[in-house]
Parts: sequence; C-alpha cells; structure tokens
Amino acid sequence: MSEGTHDFLKALASPTRQRIMLLFAQGAELSVGEVAERIGIGQSTASQQLALLRRGGILTSRREGKIVLYRSDRDRTMEALDDLQTYLKFCC
Repeated sequence: MSEGTHDFLKALASPTRQRIMLLFAQGAELSVGEVAERIGIGQSTASQQLALLRRGGILTSRREGKIVLYRSDRDRTMEALDDLQTYLKFCC
C-alpha cells in the first residue's frame, strides 16, 4: 500500500474530519473560516484538520488573494481507493 493511501486512511480516521468532508459534497469550495463556522470548531483546529485532509488526497486547495479555498480532490481520492482495493484483494 502506498504512503498516499496510508495518509488517506489516516485522514478518514477522525469523526471531525469525516464531518468536514461532507461540507465539500457537490463541488463546494470553502475557506478555513467557513469550515470552522459550519462545524463549530476554532479556525486553528479547522486549519489543522484541513491540512490532514489535503495530505490524505481528499481535498485540494488554491489561493485567492489572502484566502485559501479548499475543495474535494476527486481524482486523488479515486486513486487512493483503487490502491486500497488492490491491497485488500491481495492481502485478505
């Protein structure tokens, strides 16, 4: 299993990150502040959680002036799922 898939699974391990992921359904693009407000967590916590989701390939980001906007990274998510499926077919 690749390191990227390991990071993907790690990103999925937190209920808070799972709740954050749901905010990005249907192509939503949100800032750290918007995520923090909608989930009810502090901005620094939201930033840390978003960084883990980005490292796991679940989200991607882009800068617009001083604001960083996050959105789903569908391609990297699909790659991680394919890698995980291959791993599970051969190990189990």
